[in-house]
Amino acid sequence: MATTGLPPAVDADVARVTEALHMITPRWNVRILLALNEPPQRYTQIANKLPYLHSGQLHPKIRSLCDAGLIERTEHSAHHVTYGLTQRGRQLLPVLGAIAAWAEEHLEQPEQSLSAIEQIEDSLTLLTRRQAPAILWVLKARHEVSARALARIVIPDGYWTSIYPPLRQLMDDGLVVTAGKGQPYRLSPGGDGLGHVFGALSMWAAGRPMDHAARHPLWGRLDRRAMTAPGTWVSHPSRLPVPSARPAPAVQTQPAHRPAWQNGDLFSHATAPRPIPALLAGGVRR
Repeated sequence: MATTGLPPAVDADVARVTEALHMITPRWNVRILLALNEPPQRYTQIANKLPYLHSGQLHPKIRSLCDAGLIERTEHSAHHVTYGLTQRGRQLLPVLGAIAAWAEEHLEQPEQSLSAIEQIEDSLTLLTRRQAPAILWVLKARHEVSARALARIVIPDGYWTSIYPPLRQLMDDGLVVTAGKGQPYRLSPGGDGLGHVFGALSMWAAGRPMDHAARHPLWGRLDRRAMTAPGTWVSHPSRLPVPSARPAPAVQTQPAHRPAWQNGDLFSHATAPRPIPALLAGGVRR
């Protein structure tokens, strides 16, 4: 059933990406997935990497990620159980890398540097705001649009002024801008820069290779002056079998931005309490 006024295939694409975001955004999920980016480990090994999580917090998180198909539990014997990423879980790691790269380029930079994990967590908080994916989708497609027209597409069954709270939140976050009261809304440079992130999320959610992200009919194209038909882009169930081959890095449609982190650096700041730094002006707000 459609949840927006977008074409059915586009509506399904937005729904898949929204589901994927809500799967990985809950607190600690990213840290657990990255802690498992190694050969399968015992529960105690995972717990030692995440000392700020009590067993009562860690075990339910691992179980939910197993249910989501991102982690697999292997019982070798009654007293020997290991946990590791599934193939689908491993294919999510390049998506997290794309999110970290976007954060490094577009988020406000605090006085004290943050780990890649914290960059990803801050970005996911912005992208899972209420109605955020659908609003960003429409603004990417239409270039600019009035609040009333945006409401007709994003919340076709609701009263049109209900679009203002999520729209103002995205403006406060720095992802959407407008020239003033009564003027149309458009993506900020940071919002427009989400193309690679949403393209990667869309491909992962549809079970497609990551190198197809640049072919996405909306987020992979440079010209966004008008909404076009989805062409051969068709709806897929959210949990299709994934290809057996490891996906290649996504093709960049903009100048390459190399993240300043490597897998071995992800936990460089993980165990310390996170400070609340003073933020500098400019960039998308955290």
